[in-house]
Amino acid sequence: MRILVTGFEPFGGHATNPSMMAVQSLQPRSNLITRVLPVMYEASGRIIRELIDTERPDAVMCLGLCARSPSILLERIAVNVNDHASGDRTKDPLIDRDGPVGYFSTLPLTAMYYTLHERSVPVAWSNHAGTYVCNHVFYSARHAIEQRGQRTMCGFVHVPQLSESGLTLPRLVEAVEALIDVIEINPPA
Repeated sequence: MRILVTGFEPFGGHATNPSMMAVQSLQPRSNLITRVLPVMYEASGRIIRELIDTERPDAVMCLGLCARSPSILLERIAVNVNDHASGDRTKDPLIDRDGPVGYFSTLPLTAMYYTLHERSVPVAWSNHAGTYVCNHVFYSARHAIEQRGQRTMCGFVHVPQLSESGLTLPRLVEAVEALIDVIEINPPA
């Protein structure tokens, strides 16, 4: 099972981005593809679609920073909206004018939640990934998968700022690797 895991570069005054640090610190696996994306709507959307086309993963798990959260957030929904008030501007507030209002995550979120909870990793549910670049990448990936008729699992996980959550980088990496393990034992139907 080929798994694509992405993170983001630092942005918005943050000197580091724990999603990038976690992706760069994952133990190498023959089935793991990792990339760090720019924090720009159009570029990150284009890159995630290209990765889905070229790498043909069985699962996509995108990571991003939610600095206000003390927990890892398992995102349930991607919405078809870009927030123009947040940094990079696009021409249209919709990610895809012909696309649906939103997409649900197809990752095994319940199993992921209990896996982190059992490891005493702070974890919580989030009903949507916001309207910034994280959501843009999540929506773009799900839309690309749907348009191609693929069975690829796909979803988004927000990670907290390390200094404010009590998580260390090794503990965050351990949590992300545990999520990858959950994906591997729950292949797409």
